[in-house]
Amino acid sequence: MSKSLRIAVFGITGRMGKALIAAIDEAPNTRLVAGCASSSSSWVGHDLRELGARNSGKIVAAASEALAEAQVAIDFSLPAATAANVAACVNAHRALVIGTTGFDESVRAQISAAAREIPIVLAPNMSLGVNLLLRLVELAAQKLDDEYDIEIFEAHHRNKKDAPSGTALALGEAAAKGRGVALETAAEHTRHGTTGVRRRGAIGFSVFRGGDVVGDHTVTFAGPGERVELTHRASDRMAFARGAVRAAQWLASRSPGLYSMRDVLGLE
Repeated sequence: MSKSLRIAVFGITGRMGKALIAAIDEAPNTRLVAGCASSSSSWVGHDLRELGARNSGKIVAAASEALAEAQVAIDFSLPAATAANVAACVNAHRALVIGTTGFDESVRAQISAAAREIPIVLAPNMSLGVNLLLRLVELAAQKLDDEYDIEIFEAHHRNKKDAPSGTALALGEAAAKGRGVALETAAEHTRHGTTGVRRRGAIGFSVFRGGDVVGDHTVTFAGPGERVELTHRASDRMAFARGAVRAAQWLASRSPGLYSMRDVLGLE
């Protein structure tokens, strides 16, 4: 029997952290060895088994401490913590899977620089279905010209702090790539009052926040006399957690570089 892949989780007490505990426990040859939480969390100092983990391990506040026994880290913390988590992984020479979204361009630049030293998977959404959707959106945008208006709708639970979601922005990037344009110039995020007619070639975004919605995304191509709608609805965070564990397993044997879930799933 092969040795278990040792994984640390940043953001262990959040919704995704708890889903990752279950996903790591059910995956063959993987073991959760540590979890990292905010220094203000009442869980710091407790054992992972108190959160439902199969194996014993520490819940700590310092990323460096969480990495001591790990081979790969999975980050589903808050955007404010991502920079410190990336730096800790570089210092410890640990591979890193990043599912956190909502961080700024300076952190993106830090991640790109870190990928020259360690392997990193960066993905706004870890599910197989969403990553297939990204490819389908790019293909549809290639085949349907700007007679077809593109609208991206996303819905999440009331506690999600960033908008549009990282997945919605990734879908926008896929559509823009298919059209051969820059999302920064094509995107429309706000409509209020007298906005005038729709700008030709625009990629529109709309956002819903409420209840306990795990995550819905629909990309509509609205053309003359017809609409094409591509939709993904998540009903359980385990789809994302299982994808993140799969990424960690894939990443463990990779050389330094910045990878996506399309690399992990062989969709490139």
